[in-house]
Amino acid sequence: MLKRGRLALDFFDSNQRPLQCPHPMSTPGPLYRPFDELVTIKILGKEFQVPKGNMLLRAMQYLSPENVAMGRFCWNEECQYCRVSYKATPDGAPRQALSCKLMVEPGMEVVEVATEIKYCLRDLGLK
Repeated sequence: MLKRGRLALDFFDSNQRPLQCPHPMSTPGPLYRPFDELVTIKILGKEFQVPKGNMLLRAMQYLSPENVAMGRFCWNEECQYCRVSYKATPDGAPRQALSCKLMVEPGMEVVEVATEIKYCLRDLGLK
């Protein structure tokens, strides 16, 4: 039988011994992968400098940290709220991708974004 202790996280067995959590909490890592430079990309016709070596959704969070809340997106391909169409090169054909899994590359152009992303980037003056 489990009894609850004084604190919300304290649990005790029937002999009043504290129970160990079987799944200790992990320490969160840095929000962005380490980067040495910023690269230029276009999002809906406007140029931005974003951290090299990060996923596009993280780059968007870098541009608008208050609005691209981590709770809005699943970050693992399940929600599909971060879908974009992009061109890898200016002459290239648009391709569909999930921005949580798309690595930022210099010169890439995001030509279409999901409604959720457009709302989150509303303060950037995109068309």
